Amino acid sequence: MSIENALHNKYSLVKGAARRARQLQSGAQPLTASKSMKACRVAQDEIRSGHVTFVVNHDPREIDKLDIEPEL
Repeated sequence: MSIENALHNKYSLVKGAARRARQLQSGAQPLTASKSMKACRVAQDEIRSGHVTFVVNHDPREIDKLDIEPEL
C-alpha cells in the first residue's frame, strides 16, 4: 500500500483506519469484500481500495509556532 499517495503520513493512516474500524464495529456495512472478518483489517482494505477517504485538515509542516506570552 502506498501510504504517501493517500495520506500525509502513517499516523493519519492509523487514525483513519481506527475511525472506520469503530464504525464497522458499531454496525456499519463494509464497502468492499475482504478476506478478513476483523474490523481493522476490513478498514485497511477499504482505504487501500479507495472506498473510504478522509480529509486531513492541515499540513503539519505549515503549522506556525503558537504565540505564547510569557507570564510576568
